[in-house]
Amino acid sequence: MRAGCACVLGSLLLAGLTACGQVDTHVLSQPDTPSAVAPSIATQPTDQMIKVGDQATFAVEATGSAPLSYQWQQNGAGIAGATAANYTTPAAIPDNDGDMFAVIISNSAGRVASSSARLSVTAPAIAPSITTQPTDQSITSGQTATFSVVAGGTAPLSYQWQKNGTAVSGATSASYTTSAETTADSGATFAVVVSNSAGSATSRSAKLNVAASGGPVAPSITVQPADQSIKAGQTATYSVTATGTAPLSYQWRRNGTAIAGATSASYTTPAETTADSGATFAVVVSNSAGSVISRAARLTVSAVAVAPTITTQPADQSIRAGQTATFSVVASGTAPLSYQWRKNGAAIAGATSARYTTPAETTTDNGATFAVVVTNSAGSVTSRSALLTVGPALTQGTDVVTYKNDLARTGQNLAETVLTLANVNSTSFGKLRFLSTDGKVDAQPLYLSALTVGGATHNVVFVATENDSVYAFDADSGAVLWQVSVLPAGETVSDLPTYGCDQTVPTIGITATPVIDRAAGAHGVIYVVAMSKANASPTYHQRLHALDVSTGAEVFNGPVDIAATYPSSGGTATFDPAQYQERAALLLSQGTIYTSFTSHCDVPPYSGWIIAYNQTTLARTGVLNVAPNSGGVGPAIWMSGGGPAADSAGNVYLLTANGAFETALDANGFPNQQDYGNSFLKLSTTGGTLRVADYFTMFNEVLESALDLDLGSGSAMLLPDLTDAAGTVRHLAVGAGKDGNIYVVNRDSLGKFSASGNNIWQQLTHVIGDGTGNGGGVWSTPAYFNHTVYFGVRGGNLSAFAITNALLSTSVSSYSAVDFFYPGTSPAVSANGASNGIVWAHQNTNPAAVLYAFDAGNLGHQLYNSSQAANGRDQFGAGNKFITPMIADGKVFVGTQAGVAVFGLLP
Repeated sequence: MRAGCACVLGSLLLAGLTACGQVDTHVLSQPDTPSAVAPSIATQPTDQMIKVGDQATFAVEATGSAPLSYQWQQNGAGIAGATAANYTTPAAIPDNDGDMFAVIISNSAGRVASSSARLSVTAPAIAPSITTQPTDQSITSGQTATFSVVAGGTAPLSYQWQKNGTAVSGATSASYTTSAETTADSGATFAVVVSNSAGSATSRSAKLNVAASGGPVAPSITVQPADQSIKAGQTATYSVTATGTAPLSYQWRRNGTAIAGATSASYTTPAETTADSGATFAVVVSNSAGSVISRAARLTVSAVAVAPTITTQPADQSIRAGQTATFSVVASGTAPLSYQWRKNGAAIAGATSARYTTPAETTTDNGATFAVVVTNSAGSVTSRSALLTVGPALTQGTDVVTYKNDLARTGQNLAETVLTLANVNSTSFGKLRFLSTDGKVDAQPLYLSALTVGGATHNVVFVATENDSVYAFDADSGAVLWQVSVLPAGETVSDLPTYGCDQTVPTIGITATPVIDRAAGAHGVIYVVAMSKANASPTYHQRLHALDVSTGAEVFNGPVDIAATYPSSGGTATFDPAQYQERAALLLSQGTIYTSFTSHCDVPPYSGWIIAYNQTTLARTGVLNVAPNSGGVGPAIWMSGGGPAADSAGNVYLLTANGAFETALDANGFPNQQDYGNSFLKLSTTGGTLRVADYFTMFNEVLESALDLDLGSGSAMLLPDLTDAAGTVRHLAVGAGKDGNIYVVNRDSLGKFSASGNNIWQQLTHVIGDGTGNGGGVWSTPAYFNHTVYFGVRGGNLSAFAITNALLSTSVSSYSAVDFFYPGTSPAVSANGASNGIVWAHQNTNPAAVLYAFDAGNLGHQLYNSSQAANGRDQFGAGNKFITPMIADGKVFVGTQAGVAVFGLLP
């Protein structure tokens, strides 16, 4: 089956508990184990002392039943990725002095927190530097001369004076006085080496001039000219102090050239410009006995300081009690700029950066104002006062923890109390913000209400990207609460396939919608399958990750590499992670995570793998291949991003793509080579084996597979219990694919295969396509609400089919006026019980995708679309295929090529 722009890989329908006609698969048995022992700490983390720029390692030793999981904390906050028995910090900065580190150790029997270890960070020793050099000295024979130096650096400093390069015994202080000198010592040089634990510095060599007694004394400079810093338009004055027999004459030089008229002990420049910055000034001092030249003093000319101005004012913030608020400002002006935030006019201690985050606020803080004073050397400016609105604390609302809301994959959220038929329109509803990510968002976002993250309560939307990142955003403010990359060191996101398949481009990372169990682990767990490639060799990986929803940290000793084998007529088939992509959403049912895989653009060899894992140990518990003897031509499991469904008994349902199917059946009515192309499948784990318990395959499967007419281009949806005309309760499932037929099957007896016709509950032939795959058909997932099934037809309408007496209407009961381009649309529904039903749909168009809202009772009544508002107010970028809107607590979240667009009632 061709993916990308023409076709979508197969779907998978998982369910069943019966064992007849099963396809055998090996499930890892779970051995009996004694009662688990809770962890206890044998050796606590110890305090560490390091220097700035060094790293510190904290370690713990613990006992208890394996596996033990670790989560290190810094100052009470979880450290992403710090999940081993030891933790090494990044290079320390001065602000890390006094940080506290602890670790929480947990297993299935409980958890324990270590004591806190303190990190002390000391500044490194600073090597000596000379701030005042020794100066030349002029004396007469029989006199002494004193040389001195001023140096900075970490104490203690040691000194060693040298004469003509040779150490002077006992000359070990900051100044040195010679013995009485003679004219033979004239011309001697004196320097000093200043040392400490970090290094040493050698001074300039000062010259000693010794004149004969009673004769003239050559000049020497006792105070050198100093460097000067001025502003443009100002003058600078240089001066020198010299000794020697009078009269002394002076000649100042600029950049080595004599300055006319500059012949006194001091020199004042004309008004300078920034072009003069870097010029040097020295002076030659002369008398009848000789001359000496001073050091070259540097001139620094800086631009006149510009007082600060505010370019972006702090914005008003609205939060819930228990949450924090962040205010920020953008200012310009001559650096450095300093900041002081104020609350209600009073300075906030320590709030001295361009951004300020409040502590968790209460409703008593409602109406508080926050402003910032920005200051530099030229002045100060005060920002506007931003208003803080604090509403009541968050209470738990809607959770969306799996693809299309529930295990039946109905796509309906029946707890939506904010969005109504009356207020969803372009006047009161629109785009609120955009959550930017590091890659494409192919997976449906998930949502937890009133989740504690970092000590505060947030409504959180979880987003996974094709760059192998997972984000937790505050759904109400858009703030990033945490973001983790699940790429191991030395790996990148997959660049497969090299053969030009365009079904997922430019990279493959996290494609399938994750799944969340809020009750798992310490805070809840999100399960993710990520593909990656090792840099050192062309080795590809598919891994199952379990991340703590509050921190993003790996738990349950994850991740695990997905690996499996399965018996085939040729021996043993082995799962090759390079050949597959997990497009179908993850399923979590009765403690088991189900993963399922499709091929890259039908490039063989490939088959249909379903691999199951225990949700708390991440141990593999079951493997099934639904094309073990197909010769590597499928079917695979695609379902346009839809996920396997599950019933209350734990049976799993899915649709497969086109591929091999044996019309020759075994004694139980199953294909005799166990290949299930274009089929509804019901899977069961009864007896500890993942197997096909029941199936339905259309009578013309061989023809439809040859024509690339996949059933699995759509996905299976379980209908609620329905009562037929005779009063019998029916357990039904519905699915449709490229052939334009809608198939309704009885989950208690799917219908198997018959060459003479389809033995299923109901078939609507060519109601959503012409049967060729060229006109209409389904490359999307359906939805259900209030006795109505919704299909998004490729190149056609969003169509509704009403249900009466457990039967779908034989023609559409309502349809949208708008057509949906490839791949059609995968609708979702929001409603408050049975009222205010709204069907949400995504249009895959470029350069601007469109979000639509329709009246669920009449799709001809369009409530809203994101292209209606003036000036592109609600546009959110280019379209992407297989996107399902997610609705929760008054907001609609739509995945895009660069992040997630968030819609809701406008403020």
